[in-house]
Amino acid sequence: MGAVSLRNVPAAFGAAVLVALVGAALAAPWLAPRPPDEIRLQDSLKGPCAAALLGADPLGRDVLSRLLYGARVSVVVAVATVAVSLFVGTLLGLLAGYYGGLVDEAVMRVVDVLLAFPGILLAIALTAVLGPSLRNVILALSLLGWVGYARIVRAQVMSVREREYVLAARSVGAGDAWIWRRHILPNVLAPVIVEATFGAAGAILGEAGLSFLGLGTQPPHPSWGSMLNEGRQFLFVAPHLTLAPGVAIMAVVLSLNFLGDALRDSLDVRRRGPS
Repeated sequence: MGAVSLRNVPAAFGAAVLVALVGAALAAPWLAPRPPDEIRLQDSLKGPCAAALLGADPLGRDVLSRLLYGARVSVVVAVATVAVSLFVGTLLGLLAGYYGGLVDEAVMRVVDVLLAFPGILLAIALTAVLGPSLRNVILALSLLGWVGYARIVRAQVMSVREREYVLAARSVGAGDAWIWRRHILPNVLAPVIVEATFGAAGAILGEAGLSFLGLGTQPPHPSWGSMLNEGRQFLFVAPHLTLAPGVAIMAVVLSLNFLGDALRDSLDVRRRGPS
């Protein structure tokens, strides 16, 4: 029991941080001490104090308010990127694994081409061509994100499609759509859920990186990545400018990885043993 409890601590931490992140994003207009773009030059580079719990930036804007509104950007990017990537990747992986042949060859060649390039460099190139905006960040990250889902689903489908219950359903005239819904998708759901947690962490990290380079959310809208970029030149004068968004990014990404590891352990029947 002690080992199980210790193993659940990271998962509980991850779940708590994610609930706090989503809650802070939704309640940002009520939790923020003041508007995130309100300029008070008299408060420029003010350190943490009672009036500004996380201090102020060079323009006197409240760091806590900007951190809370930046959480909204992270949640939107994570949810949108995972949703698009999961749908496209699952669909293409299902078609490739179930039908094989030319369909499988075409899908996997596209996967190989995308995997040949470093993901972040391709995302930078795409957002540079399309223009810096939140929508284009989601598009760039989704264009790369579906690959992992496709590979996982394809491998799972190729294993499941030859099992007895699938062959039996096919022998009595069941259609492909019915077989997918009743037999294929339920058996590939667990690894897809695990991949989604890691995908959300990658999306948040990717958005922060692109915003740090000026290719993501544009001023005056706050983003954790752009906050890091704005604060790096004041690293030794006002370290709170980089510490606050840096800790936020680290906590959220680490929590998603903890949660993904816990889900992988709990959903993997081979680890659980016979029931």
